Amino acid sequence: MTVKILIVTGDAAESLEVLYPYQRLREEGYEVHIAAPARKQLRFVVHDFEPGFDTYTEKPGYTWPADLAFSEVEPSQYAAVVIPGGRAPEYLRNDAELRKILKSFFDADKPVAQICHGPLLTAAVGGLDGRHVTAYPALELDMQAAGATFQDTEAVVDGTLISSRAWPDHPGWMREFLKVLRAKSPAT
Repeated sequence: MTVKILIVTGDAAESLEVLYPYQRLREEGYEVHIAAPARKQLRFVVHDFEPGFDTYTEKPGYTWPADLAFSEVEPSQYAAVVIPGGRAPEYLRNDAELRKILKSFFDADKPVAQICHGPLLTAAVGGLDGRHVTAYPALELDMQAAGATFQDTEAVVDGTLISSRAWPDHPGWMREFLKVLRAKSPAT
């Protein structure tokens, strides 16, 4: 039986932070499902850095279908969860179904990969208290308020929690996530 990985996201997620792990994990031999508030065509965004801007800019990105709604997710069927960033986590953290899903991954000590603004979701379920994490650097105070020790580095591994700052750090993030994932739930 193929090992399943869950990606939880929604509209305005960063395109690269959804599609890179989706493709990389499939390449590794995992079955990957994307869950969102509803089964629909999701609209992702592209965040980039431009001279003269104090923060990133946002442009329309790819569209991609959600495989299932959060209400349809059975967490016990999945070996790990990936939490992309972008603006999606800002509103997804208010979704009670998603909070139950994420809490179950922490309760079972399953691998959780989070990037950019994704830690806003794990903070919403108390998953960062006492942990070491990284996130988009503007979230340093949010991470500290959630009880985490923030490290401004490419990837941070704290047990089964693997975090990264943003899409430029994908190689380090996926390298560390796959080490943990292969040890806990090899693809074959």
